[in-house]
Amino acid sequence: MSLVISTFGDNLQLELPTCLPILVDRMGNEITRLTAVKAFGVIANSPLRIDLSSVLEQVLSELTAFLRKANRPLRQATLGTLNSLVVAYGDQIGPSAYEVIIVELSALISDADLHMTALALELCSTFMTDRKSSMIVGLTVSNKVLPQALILIRSSLLQGQALQALQKFFASLVLSTTTSFDQLLDSLLSSAKSSPQSGGLAKQALYSIAQCVAVLCLTADDLKCASTVEMLKDILIDENSSNSAKQHLALLCLGEIGRRKDLSMHANIESIVIESFQSPFEEIKSAASYALGNIAVGNLSKYLPFILDQIDNQQKKQYLLLHSLKEVIARQSVDKAGHSELQDSNIEKILNLLFNHCESDEEGVRNVVAECLGKIALIEPAKLIPALKVRTSSPTAFTRATVVIAVKYSIVERPEKIDDIIFPEISTFLMLIKDDDRHVRRAAVLALSTAAHNKPNLIKGLLPELLPLLYDQTVVKQELIRTVDLGPFKHTVDDGLELRKAAFECVDTLLDSCLDQVNPSSFIVPYLISGLADHYDVKMPCHLILSKLAVKCPSSVLAVLDSLVDPLERTINHKPKLDAVKQEVDRNEDMIRSALRAIASLSRISGGDCSLKFKALMNSIMHTAPLAEKYNSVHSE
Repeated sequence: MSLVISTFGDNLQLELPTCLPILVDRMGNEITRLTAVKAFGVIANSPLRIDLSSVLEQVLSELTAFLRKANRPLRQATLGTLNSLVVAYGDQIGPSAYEVIIVELSALISDADLHMTALALELCSTFMTDRKSSMIVGLTVSNKVLPQALILIRSSLLQGQALQALQKFFASLVLSTTTSFDQLLDSLLSSAKSSPQSGGLAKQALYSIAQCVAVLCLTADDLKCASTVEMLKDILIDENSSNSAKQHLALLCLGEIGRRKDLSMHANIESIVIESFQSPFEEIKSAASYALGNIAVGNLSKYLPFILDQIDNQQKKQYLLLHSLKEVIARQSVDKAGHSELQDSNIEKILNLLFNHCESDEEGVRNVVAECLGKIALIEPAKLIPALKVRTSSPTAFTRATVVIAVKYSIVERPEKIDDIIFPEISTFLMLIKDDDRHVRRAAVLALSTAAHNKPNLIKGLLPELLPLLYDQTVVKQELIRTVDLGPFKHTVDDGLELRKAAFECVDTLLDSCLDQVNPSSFIVPYLISGLADHYDVKMPCHLILSKLAVKCPSSVLAVLDSLVDPLERTINHKPKLDAVKQEVDRNEDMIRSALRAIASLSRISGGDCSLKFKALMNSIMHTAPLAEKYNSVHSE
C-alpha cells in the first residue's frame, strides 16, 4: 500500500484521508507495526511529496514511543523513517515534537550499539541541518545529545559508520547558532583529558577526537581553522610544557587537519612537528610521524621532497620518517585513468630511496620499507613488480626478504589492477621459501599465507610444489638452535621458532581456502605430530589445526588417532616450575585449554568406537578434577 501511495499518490487525493489512518492504525499492532513504520518511510521518500498533514502528528508520536522499545529492528526502522520524515516534512513539525524526539535519541547514543548510535547521530545532524532557525532544537541537541557524544568519543570501540556520523554531528552543530566553535573545540580537547577513575585514553579514542577536531575546523571558516593550527603549534613549541598527553593530541590534530587542508601557509610547521621526534615518549614520536605524513598529503609538492631529504640525512630518525612517507603513500587515491598525485611527485626518487633501505640492519626500517613498496605496487604495478622481481636474486638476504614482504602487502582482499600482473610472477617470490636464509624463508611463508587468505586463486596452481617446502619449515632444525653464554647462566635461543610458528599458521589458512589442494595424511604424520610436541608458540596453532582437521577431514585424523595422544597428554599434564612467574602460569593454563579443545574435537568424531589409547586419555581427564572442569567448559563452548 505504501508503494502504491508513493507512486500514485498525486492521483489518489480523495482516497488518502481514508487510507493513511489505516496505516497509522497498523502501527499500533505488534505484528504489523514494523512493516507500518517502514511503509511511512517509503511514503516520506516519495518525490511526489504526499500530503501527510492529517496523520503526521500521530505518526511522530508513535515513532517517538518506538524509540523506547527493546525491539532492535523496530528502533532501527524508526530512526530511518524519522530521518526521511524530517527531510520531507521538517517545516510541518513543531519544536515540541523535535524536543521529545531528541531526548529519546540521547538515550540511544553509546558504544553498546554503534550501529544504532550512528543512526541516532545522523538523525540529529538532519535536525540541525533542516532546523537551523529553531533555537529550541539547537539548544536541546546541545544540552541532551552533545554530552552523550563527548562520552562516546572517549570510547576505544568507536569506529566506522558511528565515527563518521559523529564527525558529521559536530560539523552540523558548529553551523548552528546555538553552540560556538570555541565552545565545541574546548569540549573536544577537554574530552581527551584522563580522569583518575578511567586512567589514560585509548589510542583509538585520541584518533577519534583528532578527526572530529579536524572536521570542526574545516566546517568553520578559514580564520578559525588557522587560529586552531597556530594554537596547536604553540603547544608543541612550548618548552615548559611537560604534558605529553596534550602534545600527543596536538600532533594527531595537526595530522588530521593537514590531511584535509594545505597547511603550507603556517610557517615551519614541518620543522616544528619533526622536532617532536626527539621526545622521550614513543607515543609522541609515533604521533609526530603520523602528523608529518598527513601534513605532506595536503601539499605534496612542498613537503614530500622535505621528507625524502630528511630520510637520507637523518640516520637516527629514518624509521619515523619512513613511517611519515608510508602515510603519504597510503593516502594516495588512483583516478579512473590510473593516475595518482604521487606519480607526479618524485616517484623515482622515492623508489630509489626505498630500495636503498632494503638492506637496513633494523628490522623495523625494513618492514616499513616493504609496506611502502607494497602500497606503491598497488598504484604502479607495471613498474614495481618487475623491479621487485629483479631484487629476488639480490646477494643480500635482507633485500630478498624485504621485496617478498612488499609483495605480501600488495596482495589485498579487494580486486586490484595488480592481480593480473602479479599472477604469472608470484611463483618467483614464493619459491624463496627454499632460500638459505631463514628471514627470507619466513617472508615467503608470510606472503603465501596472505595470498591464501586474500586471493587463493593466485597460488592454487603452485601448491603441489609449495606444500612440501612449507611443511619442511615446520620441522625443528638443530642448526638454528644456539646457546648464549650469560655469565653464570646459559640461555638457549631457537632462531627457527618464528619460522615454524608462521608455517603452521599458513597451513591453518590453507585449510580454510585451499582444502582441496591439501593432503591431510601427509601433513599430520610427521609434521603436525611434531608441532604438537613443540614450543608453546607452535603448539597453539597446531591445536587449532587439529580441531579444524577433525571437522573437515575426520577419517584422516581417526587413522592416526593413537599417535596424537602422547603429545596432547604431555601438554595437559605439564606443570610450570614452582618459581614460575604469573605470566608463565597463565600461558600454561591457556595451552592446556587449547589442547583440551583439540581433544574435545577428537572425541566428537571418534564416538564410542575409538582406540584404547584415546579412551584411556579421556578417562584420565574425567577422573582428574581440575582437567575435567576445564574440559567440560571448553566442550560446551
